[in-house]
Amino acid sequence: MSIIVLGTVALDTVRTPFGLRKHMLGGSAVHFSMAARLFTKVNLVAIIGEDFPPKHIDFLKRKDIVLTSLIKSKGRTFKWQGEYRGDLNTALTLNTELGVLSAFRPQVSIEQRSIKHIFLANVDPDIQRHLLRRMHSPRLVGLDSMNFWIDKKRQALLKLLKKVDIFVANDQEARSLSGEPNLIKAARYLCCLGPKMVLIKKGEHGVLFFSNSFILSIPAYPTDKVIDPTGAGDSFAGGFMGYLVKTDKITERNLRTAVAYGTIAASFNVEDFGLNKTSRLKMSDLRKRLKKLRKYVLF
Repeated sequence: MSIIVLGTVALDTVRTPFGLRKHMLGGSAVHFSMAARLFTKVNLVAIIGEDFPPKHIDFLKRKDIVLTSLIKSKGRTFKWQGEYRGDLNTALTLNTELGVLSAFRPQVSIEQRSIKHIFLANVDPDIQRHLLRRMHSPRLVGLDSMNFWIDKKRQALLKLLKKVDIFVANDQEARSLSGEPNLIKAARYLCCLGPKMVLIKKGEHGVLFFSNSFILSIPAYPTDKVIDPTGAGDSFAGGFMGYLVKTDKITERNLRTAVAYGTIAASFNVEDFGLNKTSRLKMSDLRKRLKKLRKYVLF
């Protein structure tokens, strides 16, 4: 089994109370891939510019990420610069350079069009729709977005929601798109827009899963080492989707376990800058922490 992830490949500059790191490999598709690769083969669909360091390509290949649909285009790679202060729950965006991303139109091989599992990571809804139209009868489609697209391209996002199975959002995004301050009501409203399942990420307060069949709320894995939250939501999505692809069966038990694995992947992500922690993970690391999480939440 395998999955396609569409998103950004970026060069991130991040400052937190624990330091500054410049031009790290990042982006929604990359953070997703680092978690999902532990469960299944990952096909990355994205664009990079002429200034993208070759060492990052080599790194992704060493992690067995399929780069057939990673396009190199004339221009500069997408760059993001942000800062976290205080409790590190919210990033302050200092600078964004779209570069080649502004003219990106995804391309996938004929073989990849038959892949049945797709995750549309955070990127322009028009780009997400462009890829989805080229896929042949996908079995499971997940979607992530952000407040910028909710504000600027709401109608495009609403149309896309009708075509996906899973919608992933943080609490602010869920409230903004639904107009509901209560997250249960927000999740119920979002399910009415098309997705069968809605996942609302609540940062250090865990995650809420909502479907018409059941509701699940689990806490974040308790870690005392929060260094850089960048990409934690993408890592969560990678763990969640990766497990579902591996099991290839949508049951309540599998969904509950998938949410837990997503939570575990995110907990590793925040413990160091960029990909420093998630790139070194093994499946055994996730299993050990999952076992601990089960003990923590039993009462």
